[in-house]
This record gives sequence, structure tokens and C-alpha cells, in this order.
Amino acid sequence: MRRVLISSCLVGRKVRYDGRAKTVADEVLVRWREEGRLVPHCPEVAGGLPVPRPPAEIEPGATAADVLAGAARILTPGGEDVTEAFVAGARSALATARARDVAVAVLKEGSPSCGGRVVYDGTFSGRRVPGEGVTARLLRDHGVAVFGEDDLARARAYLDGLDEG
Repeated sequence: MRRVLISSCLVGRKVRYDGRAKTVADEVLVRWREEGRLVPHCPEVAGGLPVPRPPAEIEPGATAADVLAGAARILTPGGEDVTEAFVAGARSALATARARDVAVAVLKEGSPSCGGRVVYDGTFSGRRVPGEGVTARLLRDHGVAVFGEDDLARARAYLDGLDEG
């Protein structure tokens, strides 16, 4: 059975930078939980960051690919470089995905780790821009389909298509 890597905060775990969860209540997740498909994972915690922790963003103008290539950083508002923890967390997510036969990831949009389509712009102004987090990028680079928490119908259809094929 193919599994679904899911951001831990989306299933109620209080692991976000602010110490909260962003629980999603949806029939798709209920079904996957009942089927034993969900594999909760928080890349930031896996990378060694505490809860709570300062928010972090990818440097302005840089991409997740830049971060993974060592050409850009992820910083806190105070200028602390937390890139190493974010990259370690992304690698941990990939290792978990490989070990658990993960085909799909459902990740928290906006995060410098998990954002699949949107991240914050690096200025800590609350402005979101098209882009992706380092975990989303690394998973995609290794064949895992990544969806945001607002795109569960497409994630379900994708996974169902794999199960049928």
C-alpha cells in the first residue's frame, strides 16, 4: 500500500514555529488514517529545531533549489541562519518517504520547508509569493507528488490512480 507523508501540524500535532497545530478536518484524511496510509512528519522538528521557535523564511529572491544547492539561506527575523536544520529536515522527510513507500506528500503551504506552491517572500512582512519549501522541492526531485492541505481532492485522485495502476 502506498502511503502519504503529511505535515504533522495538519494532523493535530503542535509542532509549528508558534507551538500550535493547523489541523485539517477532511474526509480524505479520515479515510487515509483509517487505511493506515498517513505518515506524519515535521521536517523542522526532525532537523533539530525546537517548538516553539522563531519563524524562518528563505532569503528574498532565492529558491528552495538554491538553498539545497548551498547558494541561499533560511533565516529568522533576527538573522539567525537555520538553513542546516531545514536541509537536515528535508533529508529526513525524504528518508522517511523512501522507508515507508510514500507516493504522495500533503504539506503545509507557506512554510519554508513544506510550501508546495507558495512561500513567504523572505522579508517577514507576511507577503506570500509563488515558490516552494526545501522539503517539497527535495521530495519532488525524488518522485514524490506534493500537494498542499487545500488540494486534498487532487491528492486523493493521484493516489487512487496509482493504486489502480
